[in-house]
Amino acid sequence: MLFSLAKRALTEIDPRLMWKFAINCGLKGMRSVNMFESRLKRGEVFPPFLFLSIINSCQLRCQGCWVDVDMPRRMISLDTINRLIRSAKRYGNSFYGILGGEPLLHPQFLQILESNRDCYFQVFTNGHLITDSLAADLRRIGNATPLVSIEGGELVSDQRRGRAHVLSRTLAGLANCRRHRLITGVATSVCQSNIDELVSEKWLTRLIDLGVHYVWYYTYRVIGPRPAPELALTPQQALAMRRFIVEMRMKLPIGIVDAYWNDRGQAMCPMATGISHHIGPGGDIEPCPIIQFAVENIGDGSSVYEAMIRSAFLADFRRTAARATRGCIVLERPELVKELVLRHAARDSTQRQSGLVELDRLQSRSSQHMPGNEVPEKSWLYRFAKKHWFFGFGAYA
Repeated sequence: MLFSLAKRALTEIDPRLMWKFAINCGLKGMRSVNMFESRLKRGEVFPPFLFLSIINSCQLRCQGCWVDVDMPRRMISLDTINRLIRSAKRYGNSFYGILGGEPLLHPQFLQILESNRDCYFQVFTNGHLITDSLAADLRRIGNATPLVSIEGGELVSDQRRGRAHVLSRTLAGLANCRRHRLITGVATSVCQSNIDELVSEKWLTRLIDLGVHYVWYYTYRVIGPRPAPELALTPQQALAMRRFIVEMRMKLPIGIVDAYWNDRGQAMCPMATGISHHIGPGGDIEPCPIIQFAVENIGDGSSVYEAMIRSAFLADFRRTAARATRGCIVLERPELVKELVLRHAARDSTQRQSGLVELDRLQSRSSQHMPGNEVPEKSWLYRFAKKHWFFGFGAYA
């Protein structure tokens, strides 16, 4: 399997892009995690991986979306993004997840990549704006991988995304990525309406045929102004998804990303470990993308590093989450999230200003934490990578 995956990378991807990925994401990413561990020993938590929602606008209207896509456009300016990245680079950070809304709607999206060629960006996108011209620009700049969201077949995609002909437009974007030999991924929020179709060997085989090099499966989170609890997975389905991921890593030549289990199959939360936090389109520093409350903002004057290591709100969130569960505190203990918000007088960082009401409406449900049902990694490569660069970091000691 590893030989086949390596062969795909060598024959399907522009060699210059593979080199940029290996240096900016691989080697620098490992260095960033090592620096993160050194800071932890001093009691300083500054994540090695930052997720930036650079704009709230989007063409789609997905079920259960937590972003203010219907509100007036809010976005982080190019100057602010560049200042933030320059600050974070001083502490080893080289990898950034770029989210929205739809990040390709940001009028200076390509300039963000151009201005930071020594970094690497994973762009979470619906793929509709990946034209042949944009794909050519991504190849030319060379420091970004499009992670294209697919939520089901034609009928399910239209239902999940709130628009017509969603899948065909997404597949056209994927075809442009393949034509220009980009490192390309597909992301799926696994839920009741797509688990049978997309969590399957047949689907992964089709993605390989479409030129996709990695997939990212994550479970649907019930949150936002119009949550869809009927889409939430049962514990049995979440466990079946975990088993599927572990088995397919041994079988098919496609990378499979997950951020919720360590090498031993124990659940984990990236926010609770401190390995990632989120910055919203208004510059607010939030625990994670679905927790839209903040005390600090990147425009407050101090550097993003100083703001994060000094944040009592983020520190309390990490401690409380890790003590409560190895899973998702929002799903399992929404009342604790509300307590944290009130304790620190955190502001609602949404434009809709209904965050506390939304928390009150949430019912406790299961997440990826299922003690006694751990499914350890079988692949030595994934096991090694998770153990050394993406594990608990002592959060659950």
